[in-house]
Amino acid sequence: MAHQTMLAFGYPDSLVAESAHWTVQLRPQQVTAGCLVLICKAEAISLGAIAPEAGAELPALVAAIEQTLRAAFGAEKFNYLALMMVDPHVHFHVIPRYGAAVQVAGAAIPDPGWPGAPDLKAAADLTTAQMAALQAEIRAHWPD
Repeated sequence: MAHQTMLAFGYPDSLVAESAHWTVQLRPQQVTAGCLVLICKAEAISLGAIAPEAGAELPALVAAIEQTLRAAFGAEKFNYLALMMVDPHVHFHVIPRYGAAVQVAGAAIPDPGWPGAPDLKAAADLTTAQMAALQAEIRAHWPD
């Protein structure tokens, strides 16, 4: 069953991929092209509280995320933020990083913080159709 944090990030409509213990969801605010949220399905509210099985899945999911975003948009680096201040359940904001703006569905999405920390307040203003195209592109590159 989906918990509050999964729902806050648009589950199930925002779903990109899912494993036994995690969801990979499109982040509503695209700070850079392809921002995702990796959310633990458990009710855990601290990283130390997740099940060992959930922890064991993380390396494969992170590898799939990075492979996908490199293939889809040419991501150069990745930032992972686990803040859990507003949305309480264990989750990571995945911020792919780019040295130049990325073209997605007619929108140029810059990375204004490059090469420093991401500017989390500088989300691209994308239409519903552009968000759907972005999600479809990520899904199309997700490894089987």
